[in-house]
Amino acid sequence: MTCGRTVEHDVVTAPRLSESASAVFAVLARAGSATRPQLAVLAGLSKPTVSSAVAELESARLAALSGTASSGTGRTAAVYRLGPDAGAVLAVDLGPDRTRVRGCALDGTLLAETVGSRADAADAVREALRALPAGTPLRTIVVAVGDVTARAADGGGMRPATDKAGPVFDAMAVALPPGVPVHLENNVNCAALAELHEGAARGRGTFGYLRVGVGVGLGIVVDGRVLRGANGAAGELARLPYPWDDGREPRREALEEYMGAASLLRRAAEAWRETDGPCPAGTERLFALAGQGCAPARAVVARHAADVGRLAAAVAAVLDPGLIVLGGSTGADPQLLPGVRAELARLSWPTEVVSSTVGELGTVVGAARLAVARGVRTVTEAVRRKD
Repeated sequence: MTCGRTVEHDVVTAPRLSESASAVFAVLARAGSATRPQLAVLAGLSKPTVSSAVAELESARLAALSGTASSGTGRTAAVYRLGPDAGAVLAVDLGPDRTRVRGCALDGTLLAETVGSRADAADAVREALRALPAGTPLRTIVVAVGDVTARAADGGGMRPATDKAGPVFDAMAVALPPGVPVHLENNVNCAALAELHEGAARGRGTFGYLRVGVGVGLGIVVDGRVLRGANGAAGELARLPYPWDDGREPRREALEEYMGAASLLRRAAEAWRETDGPCPAGTERLFALAGQGCAPARAVVARHAADVGRLAAAVAAVLDPGLIVLGGSTGADPQLLPGVRAELARLSWPTEVVSSTVGELGTVVGAARLAVARGVRTVTEAVRRKD
């Protein structure tokens, strides 16, 4: 990936719209394309009001004619889509190993996608910006970070609260276009949104997304909304007291250290014998060997499954979510499911447990969905008058 100057994208203030035009724009963004009769039904407005709203949106280049559609009676109707000035959004996933960036139109259409290392986050952002259509207004940017967020010490915008993500965020932020609103969201919360809308939790308004990989985290969704908590720290399982028994004092974030990938590989190294062949250097290889029937690998994975099951039991005891979706670089492996389910059943009440279906793209997919929703609001909240 090459370094380069950030391509300029217009920072355009959305025109002030009537309430009906705002409503129609939001419906059109969700639908992607629609005729005026369809927009009237979806927006709950009269056909004359919709016709006036569409004209207003066309005049502002927020909607455009994209063709015609034939009805069963032989009549044709004009089909509309978002216009060239509707704009785009950017979603950035500052992952533990990779940076994933997506640029999307406000109807969710993917316009740009780049992947870089964690160290090359700024370059990945610049590359995605260059791939967006020239002159496209950039409405908002959502950055997913593996951290709690807090307001900057100088009173400026939000930033990661600790060194978990602070330095890499600062290094990436130099590539963001000035003047565009930037929203930070926890990476696990973003992945939970992806599971809610496109993954294993579709149709389930309340569930917990339990990510286990380099670290641990929980995305909590209640009635279709992410629960963030008073400090934005809901689901920070790393802060659960551990260890906690006679003669041992809990250490800060010791649970994450114990559950994380590095400790999992350390346990594998301790269990490995020379006759077992080369010890796996990564979790992907460890799980592959377990799947092939390698005895020490299977034993380490089984212990990990029991540990994840105990963590799931803690989640069930506090939230009773009904469903727990397992994600993360180790948590999503289906080999864990039997052990997790058995340990959870032993320690808590019945709770469904399934593996993630959105995989490693979950965070950037959820961040893009959040960015699109925020981008649409930047347009629809600019209301001029009541109809």
